[in-house]
Amino acid sequence: MHNKILLVDDEESILRSFTKSFESEGYDVTTAPTGEEGIKHLQNSMFNLVISDLVMPGVDGIAVLKKAREQTPNIGTIILTGYGDLTSAVEALRLGADDYILKPCDADELLIRSQRCLEKRYAFQVNKMYEKLLPVCMHCKSIRDDSGVEPGKGKWLRIEEYISLKSGVNFSHACCPDCAKNYYTQFAKD
Repeated sequence: MHNKILLVDDEESILRSFTKSFESEGYDVTTAPTGEEGIKHLQNSMFNLVISDLVMPGVDGIAVLKKAREQTPNIGTIILTGYGDLTSAVEALRLGADDYILKPCDADELLIRSQRCLEKRYAFQVNKMYEKLLPVCMHCKSIRDDSGVEPGKGKWLRIEEYISLKSGVNFSHACCPDCAKNYYTQFAKD
């Protein structure tokens, strides 16, 4: 999987060093020296992860985080800051940041946390995808009804029961012409 990262920071040295580290690991990195430019990138491209400084002139990291979540709700987000107060950490996490890292931070530590964030987001996307599938037994064709319960914990119902429950339609059983023909052909042989 090719992950795209947006790195937003007003310190040029951080942009250069972290970009070099991420690119050496195979990530596609876009940089922005301001929150305004970061938001423009978010509006024009899709990213898997946004890493943003918290305190920047003009548009801050919280605004970048909000815009990232607005544009792509399942995007990974990490906030970097040299200002390590509990209030800003709580605010960033409350708004959906996946992680909060104090500067100066080691490039290897940021890589590890970024990978963890991307793995978590990928797992979340896979779970969401599976929640949209209707589980049907490949042998008896029963359907698991997960309505109102934890996905995977629902009751298995015969297909007629499931359709009746969901649609309010009752069933009567009959044979279609092909099945009737096959049944009577088989019955005549016996």
